[in-house]
Amino acid sequence: MTKRFMLILWAFALAAGVVFAGGEQESGSMDGGREVIQAKLASEEIEGDFMTVWAERFADYMREATDGGYDLEVYPYGSLGDTRDINELAQIGVVEYVYSDFAWISAFVPQAQVLALHYLWPRERIGEVLEWVVRNGESWPMLVEAFRANGLVPLAIHYEGWQWLTSKNPASTLEEAQGTKTRLMGSQLLLENYKTYGFAPTPMSYGEVYSALQTGLIDAQVNPLFAIYSMKFYEPTNYFTQMWAEPFLGIPTINKQHFDGLPQEYRDLMTEWWVDNTVAAAEYIDERNARDRASIEAEKPSIVWYEFTDEQVAETREIARTVDDVYVEIGGDGAAELLDALLADIDNAKAALGID
Repeated sequence: MTKRFMLILWAFALAAGVVFAGGEQESGSMDGGREVIQAKLASEEIEGDFMTVWAERFADYMREATDGGYDLEVYPYGSLGDTRDINELAQIGVVEYVYSDFAWISAFVPQAQVLALHYLWPRERIGEVLEWVVRNGESWPMLVEAFRANGLVPLAIHYEGWQWLTSKNPASTLEEAQGTKTRLMGSQLLLENYKTYGFAPTPMSYGEVYSALQTGLIDAQVNPLFAIYSMKFYEPTNYFTQMWAEPFLGIPTINKQHFDGLPQEYRDLMTEWWVDNTVAAAEYIDERNARDRASIEAEKPSIVWYEFTDEQVAETREIARTVDDVYVEIGGDGAAELLDALLADIDNAKAALGID
């Protein structure tokens, strides 16, 4: 652990009243003679953004469904450290949950980088495809096994909109984008994706992006639309480019030891709620992104919007497939089998749902 992370851990322990003694921690209280299970969820996003909104809805559901027997407190981004910090806190059990994304969680579960591969998912009805894959696919149990081997349990995969590139200079083609210093999340596979296209990618913490754009440390960044609006990343950039390469995927994740120690009824409530809400969450974020785009256009009408044509997508997809071999090399045990299973699951989901 880094010195910085140890300081965060210690500060959190003091603030939350956590008692560390022989590896044990106080986590329960009494309500009318029965024990109430108390837990904490660290969200990767700020108050009012997708992950925190749905985490709070989950917390409300669990309180109601258990008649107050399970009390979950949600901590928005920045409350408990940066993105990598909160994933590590969940892995070691200082917080019981983390709502993270496919990129940052891959530092702890390398197999999860399969979700960072570009041009895997259909452009429309992604929520329905994700729900089908989790309910029926062969890749989901394999991914669950990989998470569990690293002390975590994923509860679902949620779609948060397509990733947009926002840049100071035009990037409407791969030729224009060559050498663009672009902030990405902390995934080796994401870096390889954008290197292959000719970008100059750099991983950077979420909270550092705005100032890095302002000062010229980076020329561009990649995020879903709602995050670009809420974090105001559009202010120091002039162009938006949609490559249709990657949807932003969130993974609500629970500490394995905590999950396995819960009553079966509680475990079933948790997994069913997250999967049952996959499509509703996708509809919610599509509406939110549409509103946020309208707000960006009103607040900064000078912004130029690009979308890759079908011809550009076909060309870029061919380049992207060269990164599949990189995933197999760095994705941990069973990476090749997981990739094959996921590709088959997506095809089967599209066929079952009547998606071209």
